[in-house]
Amino acid sequence: MSTTTVSNKISYSEAENQGALVAVKAHLIAAFLVFLLMMLAGATLRAAQGNMAPIGADVFYQFMTVHGAGMIGIAAIAGMAVLWYFLRQYVPLSTKIFWINFGIFLTGVVIILGSVFLGKYGGAWTFLYPLPGISMGAWSTGAAAAFLLGLLIIGTGFLILLLDFGRAILSSYGSFGRALGLPQLFGKEPLNPYHPATVVAGTMVLIVDFIGIAAGAVVLVMMLVNLYNPEFKPDPLLVKNLIYFFGHVIINVAIYSAVVAIYELLPRYTGRPYKTSKVFYAAWFAIVFMVMSVYPHHLYMDFPMPKWAMIGAQILSYGSGLPVMVVTGYGALMLVYRSGIRWNTSAKLLMLSIFGWAAGGIPAVVDSMVSFNRVLHNTMWVPGHFHFYLLLGVLPMIFGFTFYLLNGANGAQEEKPPLTERLGFYSFVGGALLFVGGFLASGASGIPRRWAVHLEEWVPYAQWSTLGAVLVIVGVLLFTLRVLTVLPKAPDPALAPAH
Repeated sequence: MSTTTVSNKISYSEAENQGALVAVKAHLIAAFLVFLLMMLAGATLRAAQGNMAPIGADVFYQFMTVHGAGMIGIAAIAGMAVLWYFLRQYVPLSTKIFWINFGIFLTGVVIILGSVFLGKYGGAWTFLYPLPGISMGAWSTGAAAAFLLGLLIIGTGFLILLLDFGRAILSSYGSFGRALGLPQLFGKEPLNPYHPATVVAGTMVLIVDFIGIAAGAVVLVMMLVNLYNPEFKPDPLLVKNLIYFFGHVIINVAIYSAVVAIYELLPRYTGRPYKTSKVFYAAWFAIVFMVMSVYPHHLYMDFPMPKWAMIGAQILSYGSGLPVMVVTGYGALMLVYRSGIRWNTSAKLLMLSIFGWAAGGIPAVVDSMVSFNRVLHNTMWVPGHFHFYLLLGVLPMIFGFTFYLLNGANGAQEEKPPLTERLGFYSFVGGALLFVGGFLASGASGIPRRWAVHLEEWVPYAQWSTLGAVLVIVGVLLFTLRVLTVLPKAPDPALAPAH
């Protein structure tokens, strides 16, 4: 594919398309099953805090560890599956490498599960130094090492996949800047409104995720060395910076990967093209730097941090979610407005994701303000905000894409969605709002996070959230049953250009 025809889609053989579709379906089916299991673990945690599930503190922290690591990992790989499906239409991605990453991911997952449930590791997914090595007998050095090794293996798979992204994008566009639309942004090339939004998003994901995961690999190796050679003592503040840089990047990239479902599918549902512009390019270019620069808002309480880093984090945190979220949300609303769109399950989920992304970011911005952070950051407010944009932002993007594959190219627009889809949607949405509302109300009331046992006056908040979690699980269970029974046999939606 020449760089003079970058808006054209790549042609694959029927066998290649079928192989790619099978790979994407495998990712999505695994994602739904893991989402369901991790939600059960999360509901158990809230039920334990609400005195509704009698589990010990050791089991609580094991569940908390596997829930955090599992949800972040599966959101990352499912979001990447959405991006990969659409990006391969514009650049020549390798299905073999896509499968290799999936196999490496599952290998890492098995090792992590063994470290938690066999080795009883319960140091949280953040694995903050020096906790993994000083468990006071709660788990062994081997269990901590297995957890860190599992994360390192998963990260290695992602790096391999991202290298393939880089190869494919460079072979088609010649440079990452051109793929991002920078020559158009700065007037070096004529504006092309049909430059693929997916390629812009995919290039941003490649750059940011590669750097973030590489930083994670560095800190994981440092901590593995420390476990078996305690004389090697890395600087705790450096380690914490690397961990939160890695963690903040990988979970945000899950959103920026899955958001391409909005760019690709809403035009098909509305019959209107999604056109890129200089504002669009500027937003995605800005977020390349902003998503890597705001993580110090997690470190306000670490007084040795440089003052300039804290000030910069606060300023950037105010606007970090705005560029892409605004252009995406505004663009989606303009596509839908007076389009006569039929609100099938996929379309409803995609529009829900825009609400969840925007509304879920508001508590995050509040927490990033130093005056609020001092009283909110170590409370339930923080899991409230990230559950908000994960449950109601990222997951609906992934679910919306899945129902597109499941219901065909037109999203079954001429038919009323099955009862399971309709019940699943409303149970999921209602439960998610109740669930995150319980978290945010808990945080506003000063209830601390990561406490296995709650005081009596805190218990009702946990019980409300538990009810919300049950409704979410019912919704996802209904979705999963339909996915398991219909998706494996669903034909290729036979994508057509949106313009």
